[in-house]
Amino acid sequence: MHLSFLNLDLSRNDSLTDRDHNGGGRQHMRVIAVEEHWTTPGLTAALEALPEQYRDDSLALNTRDDNLARLHDLDESRIAMMDEQGIDLQILSAAPPGAGPLPAADAVALSRDLNDRSLEAVRRHPDRFRTMSTLPTSDPAAAAAELERAASLGAVGAMVYGPTRGVPLDDPRNDELFAAAAALGRPIFIHPQIPSRAIRDAAYGGFEPMTELALATFGWGWHIEAAVAALRLIARGTFDRHPDLQIVLGHWGELLLFWEDRIASIARIAGLQRPMSEYLRSNMFITCSGMLSVPLLRHVQTATEADRLMFSTDYPFQRPGQGEIEKFFSAFETDEDRGLFAHGNAQRLFGIDGMTAE
Repeated sequence: MHLSFLNLDLSRNDSLTDRDHNGGGRQHMRVIAVEEHWTTPGLTAALEALPEQYRDDSLALNTRDDNLARLHDLDESRIAMMDEQGIDLQILSAAPPGAGPLPAADAVALSRDLNDRSLEAVRRHPDRFRTMSTLPTSDPAAAAAELERAASLGAVGAMVYGPTRGVPLDDPRNDELFAAAAALGRPIFIHPQIPSRAIRDAAYGGFEPMTELALATFGWGWHIEAAVAALRLIARGTFDRHPDLQIVLGHWGELLLFWEDRIASIARIAGLQRPMSEYLRSNMFITCSGMLSVPLLRHVQTATEADRLMFSTDYPFQRPGQGEIEKFFSAFETDEDRGLFAHGNAQRLFGIDGMTAE
């Protein structure tokens, strides 16, 4: 598999493309969605077979409604939904928790399988998909090697999910992974991870099971976990060692941009080289994850720069319609900022420049 240029040029600076998703004959602003999930039956089966102490109960969310069928599809049904939404290109990523909770040997094999499958989907639909790699984070050296292998085949970044079997992302054993990502120019997306069982019992327990799960995942716990993972990377000096490393955070920055004043003093106490605000603005990209809220957008616009914000829907867990998406885009005050959010920043960060895998 190698990279070759096609006629499709997603790197053009203009905001409009001729793709007409709904047959109306009107121009449409190019839209790239950067956090769009998928999985395989094999990965799901392996995760469900784990002993209870390693099992991720958030897998139950994958089976609600028709989520699982949509997660398994990387062809016509997914593309039809993209057309309905007015989305030109999805950047694919494995649904949480990825392969991280698996024993090392299984994680390595399944990560490689997922990456080969998603890269094949990019090859089949080069003008509709790119992919982030899935990594076997239970084996840090293998994770760095798989990042490099997948990148050589066309993967545009990688998604990780916080601690792996109790080992945080900032553990020195993972520094090889972040060094490789920085050297390759591949961003790392930190997706929320379910809290440990001890935290869940203490902070989110005492309710019926699905309410506990909602509190511990999409309702609150996920976002605290992702914020802590990113904050620990900063405090560990990861970005001082690897200043070119780029991290993506979903859900408008997983609370960090809303708590910037309180975290500011960490830089001095931890002996960091730069202010916390600088790490947030120079090493973090922010995406909305389907949270099309104008008040959230307004705050984030004051906390970081327009060239750090990207669009995503968190498919299939969020499915905003084209009208809802276009209404949200209209909240941007300039065409330039709207274009950066809709496609420009993603093109630059992920290197989407008209190439396709063959």
